[in-house]
Amino acid sequence: MSATLLTALSRTTEPQTTLRRFLALDAVVTTGNGLVYVAASGPVGKLLGVGSTLLLGLGVLLVLFGAYVGYLASRPQPPAFAVKTVVEVNLAWAVASLASLVLWFSPTAVGMTWIPAQAAVVAGFAGIQYLALRARG
Repeated sequence: MSATLLTALSRTTEPQTTLRRFLALDAVVTTGNGLVYVAASGPVGKLLGVGSTLLLGLGVLLVLFGAYVGYLASRPQPPAFAVKTVVEVNLAWAVASLASLVLWFSPTAVGMTWIPAQAAVVAGFAGIQYLALRARG
């Protein structure tokens, strides 16, 4: 995610708008990632060194979670509790992703790059969403 994109998305005086934009971006990225995992769990699993059955299941979860985040983004004022839940789930995903490198997976070189990178993006979403929620008041 580039700084230019983040700046463009946050360019508003309305904290509510900023929060909804970052929820929407999270929804698009999460759902897109999930759809790739669902549609190509075999080849992507081999590329990353992750089992295709696990990747398929994770893909379904990501699509469902992305849809929920998209629903929140579509609300005129997303409920604070729901947004906090999204932040916490994103943080848990980032931590679990990093832990999986040591505890469960034997990833390929691509997996060793992709897994921490996507964990960083998800943690970034959590941080931005948290800050936007706080700014909203």
